[in-house]
Amino acid sequence: MAEIILKKGKDKAAWQLHPWVFSGAIATTGGKPTNGDVVRVYNDDREFIAYGYYNGESRVAIRLLEWNPAKQIDEDWWRARIRKAVGARASLFTNQTNTARLIFSEADFLPGLIADRFGDFISLQILTAGIERVKAIVIDELRQLLQPKGIYQREDGAARAHDGLMAEGGVLFGEHPPEFVDVIENGVSYKVNIAAGQKSGFYCDQRVNRLIVAQYAYGKKVLDCFCYSGGFSLNALKMGAAEVYSVDSSALAMETLGHNISENGLDSARHKAIQSDVNKQLKLFKEQNEKFDIVILDPPKYAPSRSSLEKASRAYKELNRLGLSLLQSGGLLATFSCSGAMDIDTFKQVLAWAALDAGKEIQFIYQFTQPEDHPIRASFPEGEYLKGLLCRVV
Repeated sequence: MAEIILKKGKDKAAWQLHPWVFSGAIATTGGKPTNGDVVRVYNDDREFIAYGYYNGESRVAIRLLEWNPAKQIDEDWWRARIRKAVGARASLFTNQTNTARLIFSEADFLPGLIADRFGDFISLQILTAGIERVKAIVIDELRQLLQPKGIYQREDGAARAHDGLMAEGGVLFGEHPPEFVDVIENGVSYKVNIAAGQKSGFYCDQRVNRLIVAQYAYGKKVLDCFCYSGGFSLNALKMGAAEVYSVDSSALAMETLGHNISENGLDSARHKAIQSDVNKQLKLFKEQNEKFDIVILDPPKYAPSRSSLEKASRAYKELNRLGLSLLQSGGLLATFSCSGAMDIDTFKQVLAWAALDAGKEIQFIYQFTQPEDHPIRASFPEGEYLKGLLCRVV
């Protein structure tokens, strides 16, 4: 096993159980590790810190796995980690919910592995060379634990490229998922397109937040922007919203949302689907003097890194300014950011600026976060990516 020596003063985060070692922290490399190899990591005094897997093509050169020198990173170790992660989610699966995240990468001490369960199917994202090496073990352990009809790997070309991997996707075990897989979340039925849908096929990280927002929807006129397959829209309709407008630029999203409304037996007369760019549609609503009681903004990731945070902050401010302009006194804005680089305090400041530009005074009445199947590891705060605010216009 190759040995990596860290530069003096560059070992603090590793001792504190942070899983990332950047390439600039490496002093010397003993041996010739190839991408995905497990290595021993030492400080400059030759004290053992941890085992991790190496990748010479990635800015994150080592992803640390285990800090106990007596452990071996062998097949049993990988299987035990997978069992622990999956077991921690067992209580989430009921007759009201059969979809959740099973494994959340670094948060579950399995860097580069994301697994989501959608009913009888599992969707995998394999994002690092280290996980690529043990893919067969991952598949077999998930098969034994959950007996799925099929395990499908999502093709994450851009993410895999960061680790020097080629884009790859397809069936890893069992059946190919049908065009639409039937799932249920909090008693709401969904048609999920695992193979062609966004990310893993469905955003289960908003499970709790959908319920919270829906509590305010009875008798209200609701606008759900970046609606995707309609999580917020469907919950609002189920809770008795008078009208729900759903906006997304994706034709597949609109098609899936239509299936989901029919699947749940909801009143389509109370729903209007609009395939459009959200910012353009918000401006059009403003020109038409359209008003809503609740506006939901759940955009894609605007700030993939800290270097893009300033530009992203401007985009978030403009989006929220437009959303606030459609609300009157007492109206609610449920607004989210899934950008890990955007912390909650910065997001609050962005909302304050947006409100000022919109000529509105707002109160923060609730703070959203990610659910328990997307845990935030204490030694890896970067895993806290989803945050949101429920704002009331005064």
